[in-house]
Amino acid sequence: MFVVFQVVNNKQLFKMPRIDNDIKLDFKDVLLRPKRSTLRSRSQVDVTRHLKFRNSGQSYLGVPIIAANMDTTGTFEMAQAFNEHNAFVTIHKHYTIQEWSNFSNEHPECFNNVAMSSGTSDADFEKLVNVSQEVDKVKYICLDVANGYSEHFVAYVKKVRDRFPDYTIFAGNVVTGEMVEELLLAGADVIKVGIGPGSVCTTRKKTGVGYPQVSAVIECGDAAHGLGGHIISDGGCTCPGDVSKAFGAGADFVMLGGMFAGHDQSGGETITRDGKKYKLFYGMSSTTAMEKHVGGVANYRASEGKTVEVPYRGDVRDTLMDILGGVRSTCTYVGAAKLKELTRRTTFIRVTQQWNPVFGH
Repeated sequence: MFVVFQVVNNKQLFKMPRIDNDIKLDFKDVLLRPKRSTLRSRSQVDVTRHLKFRNSGQSYLGVPIIAANMDTTGTFEMAQAFNEHNAFVTIHKHYTIQEWSNFSNEHPECFNNVAMSSGTSDADFEKLVNVSQEVDKVKYICLDVANGYSEHFVAYVKKVRDRFPDYTIFAGNVVTGEMVEELLLAGADVIKVGIGPGSVCTTRKKTGVGYPQVSAVIECGDAAHGLGGHIISDGGCTCPGDVSKAFGAGADFVMLGGMFAGHDQSGGETITRDGKKYKLFYGMSSTTAMEKHVGGVANYRASEGKTVEVPYRGDVRDTLMDILGGVRSTCTYVGAAKLKELTRRTTFIRVTQQWNPVFGH
């Protein structure tokens, strides 16, 4: 890491851009090294976690896989399917209060595994209050913005914590340890980690901003756990092995969007072409999402998401079981009888060659 200054007459005129030469790695850059194991079968692996949250004081016992709070994955139908396996869904923020009330009356058993989502506007806060008053079963809130580094977001986390002292708050997204610490101290319990890794996110292309996900999870997890907090690895997983890598890197939860798109329980328009079925999947900062929910892309911003057609995949329960089966298999390879042991049993092998600024290769 180095910093270059221009100095004239003993005065520092400006600071040149800084380059961090530390190696940063993504899911594709690493594999897990197998280790001696006493486990005889995947069936011996416990994939549940028991977590005590820093600020709310609540406890969680369940499978820490989360369907993302996108309107194509964070649906009430998804919550019903996930609840059968004690897995979690962050419900997207565009459901009405009446729809929340109906879901509460019809499926009260799901509320140990769902969070209501919110942005940071005054209208978002008002809706949080109204939903919580109408549906007293809600225990989790997911505060979701693309850029979790703003002072406004930190202030909003504090505001929500003051209004909902007993709720568990997920907040993000960020990718660096110092911001994880700030959000935890502001009142969040679980920090969402990831900027730009999602399959339908174009933030890295539109803005040039991001952080390789494995390194982000390792660094943010270390910061969070030092303060008694937790993190969610949000985005970038394309297969069960990536989910295992996220847990191995130190994630307490892993949030998935694209892997849960295209199912019966997913949102998105269904399209039939040449005898094959597809479902639309799009980022929540995409033109599709903004036209659907706010009437279009505001003239001061650009779309930071794309829309894709995902082949129809049937019931999401099959996909969820495939993911959990892969994670169990990972645990048997490294000798982790419980999911919480996976991080301690993980040694990553780097499998890519990155450019070396000294030798030029």
